[in-house]
Amino acid sequence: MTESSDSTPDDPPPAPLHWQADVLASDGGVVRLRPITPGDAEELQRFHTALSERSRYLRYFGPYPRISPKDLHRTTHVDYHDRVGLVVVLGEAIIAVGRYELLDRTGPRAAEVAFVVADEHQGRGLGSILLEHLAGAAAENRIDTFVAEVLAENAVMVTVFREAGYQVERSRDGSVLHLEFAIDPTEALRSVRDARERASEARSVGNLLAPRSVAVIGATPSTGRVGGVVLANLLDGTFQGAVYPVNPERRSVRGVHAYPTVRDIPDEVDLAVVAVPADAIGSVLDDCMAKGVKGLLVLSAGFGEMGEQGRTAEAELVEAARGHGMRVVGPSALGIANTDPAVGLNATLATLLPGRGRIGFFCQSGPLGVAILAEAATRNLGLSTFVSAGNRADVSGNDLLQYWDTDADTDVILLYLESFGNPRKFSRIARRVARNKPIVAVSPSRLAARGMSDGELDRSIVRDLFAQSGVVQADSISEMFDCAALLGYQPLPRGPRPAVVGNSTALNWLTSDAARSEGLTVVDTVDLGPQATPEDYLTAVAAALESDETDAVIVIFAPPIPLPQTGYAEAIRAAVASVPESKPVLTTFASGDGIPNLLAVRGPGASAIRGSIPSFPDPARAVRALARVHRYARWRDLPASQLPDAAHINGDNGRPADIDSERAVRLMADWATDPSDRWLTDDETVLLLDCYGISVVEFRAVRDAEAAVAAAAELGYPVAAKATNESWRRRTDMSWVRLDLWRPEAVRQAYRDLAELCGDPLVHIQRMAPKGVGCVLKVQDDPAFGSVIEFGLSGPIIELLGDRAYRALPLSAQEAAALIDAPRAAPLLNGTPASPRVDKVALIELTRRISAMFDDLPEMRELSCEPVLAAPESAAILYARARIGPQPSRFDIGPRRLG
Repeated sequence: MTESSDSTPDDPPPAPLHWQADVLASDGGVVRLRPITPGDAEELQRFHTALSERSRYLRYFGPYPRISPKDLHRTTHVDYHDRVGLVVVLGEAIIAVGRYELLDRTGPRAAEVAFVVADEHQGRGLGSILLEHLAGAAAENRIDTFVAEVLAENAVMVTVFREAGYQVERSRDGSVLHLEFAIDPTEALRSVRDARERASEARSVGNLLAPRSVAVIGATPSTGRVGGVVLANLLDGTFQGAVYPVNPERRSVRGVHAYPTVRDIPDEVDLAVVAVPADAIGSVLDDCMAKGVKGLLVLSAGFGEMGEQGRTAEAELVEAARGHGMRVVGPSALGIANTDPAVGLNATLATLLPGRGRIGFFCQSGPLGVAILAEAATRNLGLSTFVSAGNRADVSGNDLLQYWDTDADTDVILLYLESFGNPRKFSRIARRVARNKPIVAVSPSRLAARGMSDGELDRSIVRDLFAQSGVVQADSISEMFDCAALLGYQPLPRGPRPAVVGNSTALNWLTSDAARSEGLTVVDTVDLGPQATPEDYLTAVAAALESDETDAVIVIFAPPIPLPQTGYAEAIRAAVASVPESKPVLTTFASGDGIPNLLAVRGPGASAIRGSIPSFPDPARAVRALARVHRYARWRDLPASQLPDAAHINGDNGRPADIDSERAVRLMADWATDPSDRWLTDDETVLLLDCYGISVVEFRAVRDAEAAVAAAAELGYPVAAKATNESWRRRTDMSWVRLDLWRPEAVRQAYRDLAELCGDPLVHIQRMAPKGVGCVLKVQDDPAFGSVIEFGLSGPIIELLGDRAYRALPLSAQEAAALIDAPRAAPLLNGTPASPRVDKVALIELTRRISAMFDDLPEMRELSCEPVLAAPESAAILYARARIGPQPSRFDIGPRRLG
């Protein structure tokens, strides 16, 4: 290795705190990665000495039994710039070390990289984790290339580099392989990272949901206390593993031998269920860490929901648990359940669990979770697994999505979300998972995200970003289960054309009207009359299913007098069974009792099987469920979004010639210094947009009337005069603008009027743009989702109605097109009798170029293009403002980490 400097700092700079990360190993266990420090010298020597001779030989090409004092000092005293060291720790023990050192050579900045993993932790993917995080640190320090010297016989290390997603160049010198690769992020690299993240997070949740042994800490025989309820559920259920009550005051609980502490249990403990008061959890945590428990389910309340002191205690709990390899569900959790007969886990406080099914369910609120589980059981909706995460201090809905994506026993995913941890990661995972498994989410009116000051997300943004990710958004728990009943047991509709079959003219009409209001097209309404028999239903439903004109069938049974309904249910089932082509069927039995929520069950209280026919309390709910499922099916039929790779637009594989991101980066480096957060000047904004092939209609800034006339002559008549004062620009009455100025005197007068009106001598003289439809394009740095782009038509009425559409950046081509078509007023862009069709392609192109800019420049905080005049042959920006600021923590990029 060529040293970049002969000196080693005796007093190194502070270690970068943002390099510390909790990361999941490939087996689902948590490890902590952090920068190496001088205080690690003694532990590093212990780690090195404990390595096997084989491991030391493969790493150092020789025996090297101990690290010399000089090398130990050099390894632990780094500058975190040209020389960087990272350690992976479990508790206080170092279990892996990685480092890079800048090479003194011409060409791109390159560093030599190397790492070694403790023998007992090899095979857990720690080498790949170190490589990812070393590459992230190197990129921050403007290092372009990694070089590694590896013994040819070191197959494991060669595999780490080969499978990392980099384009590795190899050469050989005797027994040594020389590997070299650029560390710029690529699609292949992101794909590898995401695949490893998915596998490790799924494995982590799987470890919690399929434990071989469970300890209940705070176990008691009383079912009036938390520890008694969860122990009773575990013992009375079908759990296939061992259950260990922990209670220092009892020798046994419910006839099962009890232990004073977790440490006293003679066997391994996979899952510890904690049901002790919050102020007693410290000693319990110490016992679990000493025992090597793999996961904690904390049912105890009294943490984050109690205020700042509780949030601090909660953070300390998670910090300590993760530091010792554990994941945490909770605190204030309802529990977890797995209905797989091979597991049979009911570690919840719910006395009634639904039967076995193929629906996975995640929620946060414990009390609400009990009610939700009861309703699922009443509807015969079977679950595969259930997690109530309470305060969601660690395990979150994102983790469960990763698990259910890989779980062959789960077909539909239900989420009740009260807060977001990492919404951008949620969006990324959801759009992948929803391609194969529908996700139905419901959230309360206040939806929080970590790090938000006001604790509430804009509901319209959440709505649009859920739709962008393919998530079916329900407005209530009932709607969530309505959608689940349809998605879980019936096929997806191929189109928007239901047929209505019923024996009530009034209900048939109401159903048809409801369908049309939801955007569905009723192709046939069959009125069987109040005297219809089961045979009439069988014939009519079968005919509707056989028709090529229908995509779904809604069946209504509402007799004028109470009638036995079983025969009608059997007739509908028989009609469905008689038609080989599969289409969704929904029913409403409007009177009487005895018809279950699903028209095919194994028996009383059992879960329905696939092919069961959902029954809804009223036709309107059936229609709403069908409409939501149809929109999801339409989203799934679209080609999977291919996100642009740093401004790849127009379908090109390379960057368009008119985009100059290197120039933009240089400009940003000059501007983003002092002050670090500011609005760019108008001229700076024009320069920046020009780097991305985005033009603002040409203007000149003037400060007197004669300069205004000279600017008009230079630009060419006609021109417009506009005030620059922001308080006036926000007015909708256009009093700050003078349009269609054809003569010098008109320009002089316009300047004088505006300068006097606004009290500001600075006025813009601008070339007139082609007439068009006024639009608004804005990007803001949303505290939860990162950069979010907003599009809508301009005008006071539209502003009042809040008719805006939102998407998270970056945008694919189809997402950009969908954004332009999303506002309710968007049909005006297609032309009216009073105005021609506008150039929507130009609008789409503009949104994609803006997306590229925000993807390239992390300093971008805000951009407003208002108005944008969409004309038949152009989309002209009349005014643009941009704000820059310090780079935020990037929401979902870079090396893997739990967040």
